[in-house]
This record gives sequence, structure tokens and C-alpha cells, in this order.
Amino acid sequence: MGWKASLTRMACVFVYGTLKKGQPNHSFMTSCTNGIAEFQGRGRTIDLYPLVIGSKHNIPYLLNVPGKGHHVTGEIYSVDDQMLQFLDEFEGCPDMYQRTPVRIEILEWEGKSSAPEERPAVNSIMECFVYSTTTYPPEWINLPYYDNYDSLGKHGLRYNPRENR
Repeated sequence: MGWKASLTRMACVFVYGTLKKGQPNHSFMTSCTNGIAEFQGRGRTIDLYPLVIGSKHNIPYLLNVPGKGHHVTGEIYSVDDQMLQFLDEFEGCPDMYQRTPVRIEILEWEGKSSAPEERPAVNSIMECFVYSTTTYPPEWINLPYYDNYDSLGKHGLRYNPRENR
């Protein structure tokens, strides 16, 4: 089985919250015990979405309400089946978050690809799985919307990691 066969089993995931580089849960993306997640580059949602910080633990949620909010910036990863299963469990899928395909505009690719001709061009659009939610308290739609999440951002709503809850 060559690299091409293994590549076809990789899924594309767009992360916008605590799993991004420099954020509190990024280590889960780099831990090989969870599977493989390869950082591909940065992107943003084609459609507008409300990205809010909700619950008493200050968790970033992408509310699945296309057309309201901002173009949300995040990171594109290719992940294997094991990592996808880990992320489904980590994100409480399908109860807390639902994994849905979303159109992402590519802002930049990271480094050199082993097969650059198979990459969509920068500024083109690709579909990635995103963990967003339709199962949120209705008042969350009135929370402030963000276009780029940072746990230490000006909002002052620092994320409370699971191990502290």
C-alpha cells in the first residue's frame, strides 16, 4: 500500500477553537496515540457563522446558523480514521457538536506538499468537516460573535480545561 492509498483514507477537518495551534487543547492534535493529524494550512468559512464562547467553561462553539455572524478563521488538518473517531468522542458528537461538511476558503498552505498538484489553489474552496452545533441554548445566539478564537483574547473568557472541571 503506497502513500496514495493511505492518503485517500484521510479526512479533512477544519478546527476553529481550542484545538488550534497555541490553544489549550492543541496537544490532542499532535498526540500520536489519538491517530494522525497533519496540519495543512489556514482557512476560513465561506459562509458566515456565529462563533460564540458559551457555557460556564468558556468553550468556543460554532453555531450551525449559516448566514449569521462572521467568516470564521481556523486551521485545516488531514486526519486518519483513528483521529476522526477520537475527535468525534472529544467533541461529544453527535450530542454536543455535530460533524458536518462545510465549505472552507484556503488562505495559505503550510510548507511543501508531497503532491502539490493535488492541493486546491490558495483562495479556492474545499470541503472540510467542522464540529458545529445545533444543540445549544437558544440565548447563545445573542452572545458576541468572533471571527477568530483565542482562549487568551480580549474577551477575557479564558477556557476552562476539562481536567479542571
